[in-house]
Formats: sequence, structure tokens, C-alpha cells
Amino acid sequence: MTQPELPWKGGCRCGEVRLKISAKPLLTMACHCTGCQRMSSSAYSLSVAIPSEGFEVTQGEPVIGGMHDENLKHYFCPYCMTWMFTRLEGFDWFVNLRPTMLDDPSWFTPFVETWTSEKLPWVTTPAKHSYPALPAIDEYQGLIKEYGEEAS
Repeated sequence: MTQPELPWKGGCRCGEVRLKISAKPLLTMACHCTGCQRMSSSAYSLSVAIPSEGFEVTQGEPVIGGMHDENLKHYFCPYCMTWMFTRLEGFDWFVNLRPTMLDDPSWFTPFVETWTSEKLPWVTTPAKHSYPALPAIDEYQGLIKEYGEEAS
């Protein structure tokens, strides 16, 4: 599906925290790991990697929740506790946004799915690339390039 024109806006379930996206996504993903299953209360979590310079919290102050790890920061609305986005230590150039935080997520389709070794047996996604764990670090550049070409 064609992505809507930027900027995109979004927010948590209650509307206390609002976001603005002004850069095209790098990659879209579904993660089947058991941690994401538990944090999302679903079969998997969805992510859209946004360049950090194109990501802005415009209202409210998200708090860190979920798994408290020094390298992985999960941000939630402090009021409704919606899991909104994740930042990875050492990878400050992008933010993993939960695409359902966008006011219009209808364009979203996962391009990559990860941790299929932990997926629930009945789950399928339309992702073009599947990995039993994570792609090798040197594969990401090619995935981002391919996604960019197909999303244009």
C-alpha cells in the first residue's frame, strides 16, 4: 500500500502522548519473540524504523517501561501505558515506532519478520523476508535499500 504524505502524526490510546514523523521509514517489521508477544499481549509486535531526525514527541512525556534493559529502552504513555516506541543503545540513528500509534497505519505491512523460531504455530504475515532470529548485522543495509526501493 502507498504510504501517506509526510508528516505523519500519531499518539497513544488516551492521546496524552503525541508524535510527529517527518522522515520516510527505513524498514517495517514484525517480531515473533516471546518477549514481544508478552509486551504487546499479542502474537507479535510491529515496528517501523524511523530515522531519529524525523521522529518527534510533540506532546507529553513518555516513560520507560516493559523490560528494563540498559541497551533497550521501551517507551510508554505514563497514563494509559501504551507501548509506543523503542530505542536501542548504540543505534541512535533510528527509533522503532509501533506503527499502530500512527493516526493512519493502514499503509503498514511488515517487510521483515524476526524470531520466527518463537512464533505461535498458527501465525502468518505477508513479510517478504523471514528470519529464525535476527538478520545478521551486515544484512540490514541491503534490507533497508530493498525496502526503500519497494516503498517508493
